[in-house]
This record gives sequence, C-alpha cells and structure tokens, in this order.
Amino acid sequence: MASTKQRQRAQQAKQDRKREQRQAARRARRQRLWSLIALFTVLALVGAFAVAALIDDNRTADAADAAAGSCPAGVTEARDSYELAEPSVAEDRTWTVTLRACSGDTESDIVMELDGSAAPQAVANFVSLAQEGYFDDTSCHRLTTQNIYVLQCGDPTASGSGSPGYSFGPIENDPEDGVYPAGTVAMARVGGDGESMGSQFFLVYEESTIPSDDAGGYTVFGTITSGLDFVRAVADEGAAAGVTDGAPANPVTIEGVETQ
Repeated sequence: MASTKQRQRAQQAKQDRKREQRQAARRARRQRLWSLIALFTVLALVGAFAVAALIDDNRTADAADAAAGSCPAGVTEARDSYELAEPSVAEDRTWTVTLRACSGDTESDIVMELDGSAAPQAVANFVSLAQEGYFDDTSCHRLTTQNIYVLQCGDPTASGSGSPGYSFGPIENDPEDGVYPAGTVAMARVGGDGESMGSQFFLVYEESTIPSDDAGGYTVFGTITSGLDFVRAVADEGAAAGVTDGAPANPVTIEGVETQ
C-alpha cells in the first residue's frame, strides 16, 4: 500500500499536469491570435469582407476554448468503492487542507484548518479521501441563499445522493446553540440520522443557525482560513433558475485537494 507521502506526491503530480494543460491551452489561444493578426495583414490586400468573416469565426472558437480552459466541468460519476479510515488517521492534530477550486473564469485556493482532535473520525475520513483523489474534479452541487448560507460539496455524482460506499457516525463537535459561524466546515448528513455521514461537506459563507434534529447537530471539523471571499462570490451569483436552494448559477469545480 502506498504511503501517505507517496499518495501526496502522486496527487501533486496530477495537479501539476492539470495546471500545465491549462497553461498550454492559454498559449495555444495566444498563438492563434498572432496567426490571425498575420492573416489579417495579408488578406487586407485581398478583401475586407473575407477577413471580417474569418475574424468572427476565430473569435467564436477562441471564446469557446477560453471558457472550456478556464474551469472544466465536474465529473458526474459514482465513486463508491472506498473504505472508512480509522479515527487514528487524524493523528489528533490540526491539518492544513487546500481545495483548488474554480468557477467561471476564476480560480481560487480555499484553505482550511481541520481539527483532528475535536472531530477525529470526520477529519480522518476527509483527509483519507482527499489523499486518494476522491474529491478531484468534483462539483459543489448545492447552494443555499435563504435561512442558512452554505455551499455543499463532496458528491462525485453531483446529485446530492452520492457516497464513497459507506456511511459513518456518530456526530462529533456539533455546536450546542446551533450557530455555525462564517467559515465553518461541517459534514452533511441525512436529516434525523446521525450515522449517515459520508463524503459530503458544507462550507458556511455567512453565519447560519441550523437547528438540531432528533439526531443532533452537524459535525464541525474545520474552519476556512483563506478563500472565503471566493465562496461568497459564488453565493452572490445565486442558485440556478433563481431558486434559494439548488445548484450554483456559476458552477463550482474542485480540481484537486492538497493535505499537510
């Protein structure tokens, strides 16, 4: 079995390749632009109308390429053959985790500190899945903009029902007053079921009061230390179709996750 450092190196190499691919796409677009300029110079002697048509076509293609290269769409596939990590994986310490996220033409690192002491099972679960590439190229499938203010991620199927093939509990480190400050990172679960946590988590972008149900509250396992402005910008665009609880109007993709 690969060691933690080997998995991290493999994960970093994968993310570096993606970064190089995006840079190559941008270089290709610039080269097409210079080719267009040269072509314009030559064809200007032949006829302005033909040149204008070529420019129009190229701009359309270039805009499509730029949109595709800036933020790739998330996968919609099942990833349900994983095993739950032991709480000891959290090592009773603070982990620094970076989500490499994008939305539209904006890329951002969402940096989080995970508390392996306060929520060892949830942190072990998240860190283990991240190191195995579970969250790579997945979408944040749910945004709420009324009463509670969260962006929910961690489901490779982007349906809200995906899981890593297991569920766990009980709830850890839930606030007694039901208040989740801005920047809170917590585990999502099925209402009334404290044993239903899996891979889905939510990022609180504005203080929210989420009442406990029969099972309790929601496991708080981390805090956003950088990148909350990116989540708020996504929230400012609202959910698709103008609803208050649905997919973000500007889709969000988690391209990779780094742990240390």
